[in-house]
Amino acid sequence: MIKSSLKQLVIWLLLLWERLESGVVYNLASQRTRSYPYDVYDNLRERDPVHRLRLLKAHLLTSYEDVDRVLRDHRRFSNSRRGFAFTELRTLLHSDPPSHTRLRGLILKAFTSRAVNKLEPRTREIMDELLDAVEGSGRFDLMRAVAFPLPIIVISELLGIPSEDRKKFEDWSNRLAKSVEPVLSDEEISGIRSAWDSVYEYFDAVIDERRTDPKDDLISSLVFARDEGNKLTHEEVLLTLLLLLVAGNETTRNLIGNGMLALLDHPDQMKALRDDPELMGSAIAEMLRFDSPVQLDGRFVEEDVVIGGKTIKAGMQVLCSLGAANRDPKVFSDPECFDISRSGATNLAFGRGIHYCIGASLAVLEAKSAFSGVLNRYPSIRLVERPEYQDQLVLRGVKELWVEVTR
Repeated sequence: MIKSSLKQLVIWLLLLWERLESGVVYNLASQRTRSYPYDVYDNLRERDPVHRLRLLKAHLLTSYEDVDRVLRDHRRFSNSRRGFAFTELRTLLHSDPPSHTRLRGLILKAFTSRAVNKLEPRTREIMDELLDAVEGSGRFDLMRAVAFPLPIIVISELLGIPSEDRKKFEDWSNRLAKSVEPVLSDEEISGIRSAWDSVYEYFDAVIDERRTDPKDDLISSLVFARDEGNKLTHEEVLLTLLLLLVAGNETTRNLIGNGMLALLDHPDQMKALRDDPELMGSAIAEMLRFDSPVQLDGRFVEEDVVIGGKTIKAGMQVLCSLGAANRDPKVFSDPECFDISRSGATNLAFGRGIHYCIGASLAVLEAKSAFSGVLNRYPSIRLVERPEYQDQLVLRGVKELWVEVTR
C-alpha cells in the first residue's frame, strides 16, 4: 500500500514538473487521453510540439513536419535499439540497415504484391461468409462479426495455418499486441511472455516441417526465400511470422472498426461512398488519417539533434505521434472534418521511409472487402450505442461496435 502510494506520488510530481516546464502535459495513464487523444494532441502541437515526457524520459513529436522528418531519417533516428518487451531478438521492425535492407528484401521476395492481389477474391468470399453467419440478426457487434475474424482468417490462410488453430492465434495476437505499449502491468507482461512462448513453440515446429515438406503458403516462401545467396535464418523466419501475426491482425482490425465508426458518425460521407464506390481508396486513406490505428511510433536518437529549436541528446527516445501528425492543420485543411474525397498530402498511418508498413497493401485490401461487403449488403446501418476504446496508447481501436442493420 505504501509502495503504491509512493509510486503515485512520484508520477504526480513528474507530471507537475512536465506541466510547469511547458504549460501542457501528456498523461500516459489518463483514461481520457486513451479514449480521445486528439484534444491533447492539438494542445501539444500548438503549445509545445517537441514535448518532454518526464514519465518516459522521451520527447513527443506532434507536428507532421517533425514526425515525417524523423521517420524518413533512419541514420539519425534508429529503430535497432527498440525491441519487444519479451525478447532481445530483433524483427524487421526493430532493425536498421544493412540488416534491415537484407531482411526486407528477402521478406518481399515471399510477400509480393502479386501474392497479396491474388487474395482479393478469397477475401470477398470470407466477408460474405462472415456476414452470412449473422444473417437475420438485425443487430450485431461488427467488431466480433467482421473486424476480429477477417484479418485473422486472411493471415492464417496466407501462412497456411489450419482453421482449427485460428482461435489460438487470435488469443496470442491480442496478448502480443500489448508489447508495443510504453507502459505495461506485471499481468500484461506475464501474458505477453506466455503468448510468446506459445507462438515460438508453434512456429518452431511448423518451420521445421516446411523445410522437409514445403507447401503453397507464405511460411514455405519465407523458408526458401533467396537473394544472391542470402536467406532467412530459422529465427528470422520465426520473428517475421510473429510480426505478421500481430501487425497483420491488430492494426487491420482497428482500421475496420475505426473506419466504420467514422462512416456511422458521418452519414453524409457514408452516402457519398455508397453513391460512388470509386471513392473507396480515398475513403480508406481518410479513415487512416482521421483515426489512425497506430498512434505512436518510437525511435532512438543516434547523435545530438535539434528539433523545433530543442536539442535532443544522443541516446534519448523520440515518440512520433502519427495520430497528431495526421491532424496537423498546417498540412490538412479542416483536419477535424472527415472527408472521404480529401486529396493532397498523404497521411502517416503506415509510417514513412524504410520502415513503411510492409503489409499496407494487404490491410487496404482487407478493409476494402470489409466496407464493400457491409455497405453492399445493408442499405441501412446505424450505430446502436457509443463504443468504448481499448485501454491502449499505441494501438487505437474500439472494443465493440454494435450496429443495427436492414437487409
